[in-house]
Amino acid sequence: MRISKNLIGLAAIGILVTGCGSSSGDDSARTSASADSAGKAPSEEAKAPEPGADLAVPVTGPQADVVASSSDPKLKVLPKPANGASFTEKVEHKLQEDLLRRLKVPGKTSANCPDGVTQKASAVSICNVTYEGATVPYEIEISEKYKPGSFVTFYNSTPKQSLLVAKAAYERLWTSHKGRSDISKLSCDELPVAKAVEEEAETGLHCQYWSKYAGDERNGGFVKLGIKVSRHNVDFFEVR
Repeated sequence: MRISKNLIGLAAIGILVTGCGSSSGDDSARTSASADSAGKAPSEEAKAPEPGADLAVPVTGPQADVVASSSDPKLKVLPKPANGASFTEKVEHKLQEDLLRRLKVPGKTSANCPDGVTQKASAVSICNVTYEGATVPYEIEISEKYKPGSFVTFYNSTPKQSLLVAKAAYERLWTSHKGRSDISKLSCDELPVAKAVEEEAETGLHCQYWSKYAGDERNGGFVKLGIKVSRHNVDFFEVR
């Protein structure tokens, strides 16, 4: 579970240049999660549906707030750290942008490294990154080749959990099944706006679709899908 080391300024988080970073205006890429009928920002108190019924949230199209590219300006966190900001402040900023780039869903973020980031060879520090109220711990490990006074600092950042984000899940369900003439009635449980979950573990939440090839004697019926979250995407698996 390692994130490759890259250079700041080249859409990466793995290197920090001493003394770099500039302040910017009051623009912000942070937006709160909004909702519509295709994927409302739902609560976690969904009622169990009746057998064979649609789930709580019908998914009828793409999610308006999900961006297509990880380089979309809406995923930037502004303002950037000011000139002379500490190494820890720069790491906190880059962690927020890294998380947003992976989710591709703009939202309110914050980051905190409670004991700071120790800038020594092979040092390991813990930071917490929050998205829409859900917090994911990150492990920050400085390169073993780091030397005091180096102009650049290489490091690995490893999230210790994944994030289940409702809009990302609804978008993934729609894009995974659109264009198929044999299915219809896509819907999901009321998923949390954002929730920290274990990577690749079953969440206990579900989506479904109606397929003309499912059901008794293949006369049509609902196909139930479980939800898992990897580091970079939402994954569905058929529940039998």
